[in-house]
Amino acid sequence: MKEIASYAMGQWVAPDAAARSVDCAITGAPFARIGNGTLDTKAMLIHAREVGGPALRAMNFHERAKMVKALAMALGEHKQALYDLSFHTGATQKDHLIDIDGGIGTMFVFASKGRRELPEAHVYVDGDLEQLSRHGSFMGQHICTPLRGVGVHINAFNFPVWGMLEKLAPTLLAGVPAIVKPASSTAYVTELAVKIMLESGLLPEGALQLISGGVGDLFDGLGPQDVVSFTGSAQTALMLRSHPTIAQNSTRFIAEQDSLNASVLGPDAAEGTEEFSLFIKEILREMTAKAGQKCTAIRRIMVPQTQVEAVIKAISAKLDALTIGDPREESTRMGALVSMSQKHDVLAMADTLATESKIVWRDEARVPTEGAFVSPVLLHCENPDTATEVHATEAFGPVSTVMGYRDLAHAAALVAKGEGSLVTSLITADPAIATAFVAEAAPWNGRIYINNRHSMKESTGHGSPLPHMVHGGPGRAGGGEEMGGIRGVMHYMQRTAIQGSPDMLTAIGQKWVPGAAEVTGPAHPFTRRFGELALGETLHTASRTITLEDIETFAHFTGDTFYAHMDEAAAARNPFFPGRVAHGYLLLSFAAGLFVEPNEGPVLANTGLDSLRFMKPVVAGDAIKVALTVKRKTTRNEEYGEVRWHVSLTNQDDELCATYELLTMNAL
Repeated sequence: MKEIASYAMGQWVAPDAAARSVDCAITGAPFARIGNGTLDTKAMLIHAREVGGPALRAMNFHERAKMVKALAMALGEHKQALYDLSFHTGATQKDHLIDIDGGIGTMFVFASKGRRELPEAHVYVDGDLEQLSRHGSFMGQHICTPLRGVGVHINAFNFPVWGMLEKLAPTLLAGVPAIVKPASSTAYVTELAVKIMLESGLLPEGALQLISGGVGDLFDGLGPQDVVSFTGSAQTALMLRSHPTIAQNSTRFIAEQDSLNASVLGPDAAEGTEEFSLFIKEILREMTAKAGQKCTAIRRIMVPQTQVEAVIKAISAKLDALTIGDPREESTRMGALVSMSQKHDVLAMADTLATESKIVWRDEARVPTEGAFVSPVLLHCENPDTATEVHATEAFGPVSTVMGYRDLAHAAALVAKGEGSLVTSLITADPAIATAFVAEAAPWNGRIYINNRHSMKESTGHGSPLPHMVHGGPGRAGGGEEMGGIRGVMHYMQRTAIQGSPDMLTAIGQKWVPGAAEVTGPAHPFTRRFGELALGETLHTASRTITLEDIETFAHFTGDTFYAHMDEAAAARNPFFPGRVAHGYLLLSFAAGLFVEPNEGPVLANTGLDSLRFMKPVVAGDAIKVALTVKRKTTRNEEYGEVRWHVSLTNQDDELCATYELLTMNAL
């Protein structure tokens, strides 16, 4: 029998005499033991805070992003071992791709976003600079810094790998250690994934610990810098959220819980259309993937009243062809539920739903007699306006209910009866239908998935939360958010408003602020390598006088003969111009000519402009000059780094005419 261990304070801890057994979903027979009542969970919290936290915070965002990527690669090298073990959870090979490959992919996305969207620094500058004084000597800026606590991750049974990694990746990227507590019924898969990561040697000591079994008195030790991220039932979420220590310390609590997700067939998607076929395909996939044990699975199927019979017939035909059985067999399309207890719960919930709805498809004869296998159950609710259970009871398995709607407003109202969902999908080819529906349904959903013949080939599916997008939902769904790209990282950081002089803000954020001290370099900055450039280093150029001939030549050469550049009288009638003015892009071209060093050197490429603004028109006779300042530096690889330059273009009276950020790649 497999022993599911915990990992605490640098040591693996085996189950003790009080451990309970975990059954194999395929056979129903005991498969593993889990639990150790002697774990010192408060000491684990202290170890994470005092050992893991400082080690992670010593790394900058990019170093942590590289670590997350390397961890993903280590897991990828052992995918087959994870697959082989995960079959015992009842999952098929396709289910493994969602859980294991999906979890690894999520880590890659966060690693990539960390390198691209976070600075090569320890402080994240959030949002724009705020000028709080008349002359700019007193400024404001929001920053985000890692919390000094622990991310406590309590995960559900359905995704033992993805469920852990989608929480762990943003936590580590933020610089916060994690204590992972998986659901006992599938914890053996999580344990293997944790072993792979720990044995890689990539994680600092204390960055990751594992509780296999109960949490003991863990919550008693939580503090104001800790974060609890929970996935599971609403009942358990309420119990944990109500813990006195959580309330007393205002400990952050993120919940992803029950959700009566809906899929809506648009009124334009009649039988015979590509959208109708797509809708049926989505329904079948969400009923049967992971045997319906997905927090994002479709529980309520909403279709125009005239399409109810056709939809029931089409779904039933697909279910007739479904192969249910041993997930290790290639022919199997739906495996088992995770445990016998889960089987009993799903059947009980299906019976509850059947008190208000009619079962229109169920076939127990095709279900294996051993293990936690169940037949899909398709129901029809004839009166969704008066029914209550269909909008309140979630059978966490292959159980879905069809209901008809009168019009789009009625469909949106039925969606709202779920009182908050992770996701609702809408299958339509009509933008007007989508626009009207989203306006009504969005407040009740964390995500709205819209699909049709134009997007179906590349769409990711109703039930697939992506690391780029927010995963969570209001009300019944828990009121929390996970993932969402860098938004997910911010859950483990403190946003702080800082105020001070430009020099102070520059030093804290490692991002030059206009008005801060300028540094004069020993030579032209384009002649010096990435590592030789200092933050705030500024080049002041000579001036160039703009002539009418310059304006006309540029107009004819580019084809931009807009009247403001060519017609004095027409330009003068424009409230923005005193008369004929120079093209904005002529100014950019001349600015480059003023600051560029033409000879071969460490500047490899100009990769773009950001935040371009034109403040004051330039007319013939004006003399422009440029100040070019190193604003931020970011290493990109072993050969080059990105330099972000602040460019200000002024006239002969030192009035600001244009400003922008120039991006170059410079050799290290």
